[in-house]
Amino acid sequence: MAPPSNKNNNNSSLISTFYASPVPLYTLSILLRAFLLLYGLWQDANPPLKYTDVDYIVFTDAARFLSHHHPDGPYARETYRYTPLLSWMLLPTSWTADSLWLRVAYFSFGKVLFAVADLVAGWLIVKVLTMSQGGGAGRGGMSPARARGFAAIWLLNPMVATISTRGSSEGLLAVMVMALLYAVLSRRVTLVGVLLGLGVHFKIYPFIYAPAIVWWMDEERVAPATPSRPTPASPLDRAMAFLTPARLKLALVSLMTFTGLNLVMYALYGHPFLQHTYLHHVTRIDHRHNFSPYNILLYLTSAHPDASTTGGIRIESVAFLPQLLLACVLVPFVMAKKDLPTTMLAQTWAFVAFNKVCTSQYFLWYLVFLPLYLPRSSFLRNPRLGITALALWVLTQAAWLHQGYALEFLGESTFVPGLWMSSLAFFLANCWILGIIVSDVA
Repeated sequence: MAPPSNKNNNNSSLISTFYASPVPLYTLSILLRAFLLLYGLWQDANPPLKYTDVDYIVFTDAARFLSHHHPDGPYARETYRYTPLLSWMLLPTSWTADSLWLRVAYFSFGKVLFAVADLVAGWLIVKVLTMSQGGGAGRGGMSPARARGFAAIWLLNPMVATISTRGSSEGLLAVMVMALLYAVLSRRVTLVGVLLGLGVHFKIYPFIYAPAIVWWMDEERVAPATPSRPTPASPLDRAMAFLTPARLKLALVSLMTFTGLNLVMYALYGHPFLQHTYLHHVTRIDHRHNFSPYNILLYLTSAHPDASTTGGIRIESVAFLPQLLLACVLVPFVMAKKDLPTTMLAQTWAFVAFNKVCTSQYFLWYLVFLPLYLPRSSFLRNPRLGITALALWVLTQAAWLHQGYALEFLGESTFVPGLWMSSLAFFLANCWILGIIVSDVA
């Protein structure tokens, strides 16, 4: 019987050859998305199930209102809850043509844009992984070939490719967040401030990274040539020492970028911009396609609004407090100085897991950080642990999707115990995985 080592060596050689050059990885990534885009056109033409995400219809409708100079701009489209920047970017989807193929191409412009954003995010992942001192003390950059191997977790991920080609804009956020991290690790403070302000304007949630970045930005990291100062003795001295020029510059630039964008949008669209882009999300009640344990509560609240009020405070308005405590205080304080990329992963994982609304698109918010964490993770050091975590994450999702399918397509009442129990199982699986991520650094 032939020894298995030869076969393993051959497999290893094939993998090494595949990642030795960027061409095979990016070519396969492009082909995967091109196939899904074409398949989506076929499925959209063959009901009942559509491939295109309903959010993409909202985006393109908003762009159409914008192109027709409607006085309310993109907010003339009900359920458009995003910055006008997104509708501006998708204006080509409103173009018309006599040719059917041209109309299809124009309509698909946004999907192509989001798919390209996926690829750019993957390229930035490689850039971060190959950086010297990539996010924490003692973390040197890895070889480009090995970095591409880990970036493939994002680039060749069918979930990532499917979500973007269905018309979800999360790929744009992935680019902004990876560019933000790259700018931080490159010590480009002004660029960090611009990207942070832009990211928060675009989708709100990137504000959670501000505490981690600020905590990470010790003077010896940002300006290593600066002579070390004596340790301050009094609380006032420590507070003054914390306010370094880099931290103050970051705060000023990010605030100016965020405020400037909002002032421009408010001048153009008035209160509807504030209401739909920001205020709506504080009291948002969205129980459809929601993996969160809050799902049933939000469903009951939508039917009986007064039932969720306790002492004049609505439950959905305070549900974000636990996630903010975890994502903005505890996780960055414990982890940020040791490993910034993994801290941002843990922050995002906590924010999504504890969010009152948790949909499949939100998973991309933390999946983009996985290639940065996995090289030194317990999940790779202990493959059995990694397989268990992946199985729990997938199977608890599948359990929820089974209950959701029975509810939405078969008309069965699966809210309790089926839907709620599967939501709880998925939440607990996420908490367990989050605990391992934190313990790997803390």
